[in-house]
Amino acid sequence: MTPPTAAVRERALSLPSHELPAYLYDLAALREHAAAVRAALPGRVELYYAAKANPEPEILAALSPYVDGYEVSSGGELVHVATAVPGRTLAFGGPGKTPAEITTALELGVQRFHVESTHELHMLAELARSTAPRGPVGVLLRFNLPLSARSLRGSSLAMGGRPTPFGTDPAQADDLIRPLTDGTHPQLELHGVHAHLASGLQAPEQIAVAESIVTWSVQLAARHGVTLAEVNVGGGMTVDYTKPEHRFDWAAYGTGLQRLADAHPDLTLRIEPGRALTAYCGWYATEVLDVKHSHGEQFAIVRGGTHHLRTPATKGHDQPCTVLPVDTWSHPWPRPAARQQHITVTGQLCTPKDVLARRVPAAGLRAGDRMAFSLAGAYAWNISHHDFLMHPRPGFHYLNP
Repeated sequence: MTPPTAAVRERALSLPSHELPAYLYDLAALREHAAAVRAALPGRVELYYAAKANPEPEILAALSPYVDGYEVSSGGELVHVATAVPGRTLAFGGPGKTPAEITTALELGVQRFHVESTHELHMLAELARSTAPRGPVGVLLRFNLPLSARSLRGSSLAMGGRPTPFGTDPAQADDLIRPLTDGTHPQLELHGVHAHLASGLQAPEQIAVAESIVTWSVQLAARHGVTLAEVNVGGGMTVDYTKPEHRFDWAAYGTGLQRLADAHPDLTLRIEPGRALTAYCGWYATEVLDVKHSHGEQFAIVRGGTHHLRTPATKGHDQPCTVLPVDTWSHPWPRPAARQQHITVTGQLCTPKDVLARRVPAAGLRAGDRMAFSLAGAYAWNISHHDFLMHPRPGFHYLNP
């Protein structure tokens, strides 16, 4: 278990029942972690935050001193991030960009487009002509590059190395790069290559993936007689929900990136983590409504559920949690309590899939106690099916601003 910070514990216990569940974000913990990540990276490695992980304005602002920019993947994210952290560098990625989204990005002066296909390249060029942006539009070509079997085994989610809708097949690389080197699209400027291939990788695998992306990109540029300024090797640093105390080894990753940067002194490397930056700053705090015994097992039903915190249902894991005992009980009937060592924690939804955690060591857990689910700072509220059954939405608290 990862116990909540002192600020989170105090707020989780002090909130009245009707204000639970609530997301509690410890911004001091976020800033401390982001500063450590930045310090572990070489100076020539740019750090972008993938806003899809958690786009709350307070989160974006807290990260601002430590990141070089933000990666967005839709027109909605684009406008939202540009408003929350005005003036910061943005990179626009994601498959299936619409003409309206590209136009908005051009009007907002987006500095980097991660182009996913030949069709998207031509559409961007045409819209750049009509929108008349300030100077050439910077392009990074995204490719679905090969991924080793070793990396695939360690990955919890593969976006490359197999058939996917992400990026361009490397067999089409020459056709994709040629319009940027032969004068066909003078309004576009080739900056480099982007490849986000997998998520859930440890530092050694991430380093190997980065090396393979850079090697392939440099070879592509050499074939076409151009020099790349940038290579974005993506994100996907592991967050271990089964062992939340074990964090990604940023120091080892930084050392590996330093070797790669030294081997290519004219190349700027960029990474774009999301979950690995913000997951640890967030907790989902709630109250135990009832404790039930069914067919030899125990269940704790809490306020809220996976319609607020969908991560465990999406990834098929048990969300790490901590019990915060509450001694008061205001009802005249006996207080329901766990009699066994382990209990399954569920929410209020009318589906057996509404499970937050199984076999939680919570002997003596009682109705009225509080629970704080950790690693809730990324891909939690923003990916959840909020309106199912129309339960109230959670509160949001930003601690240590």
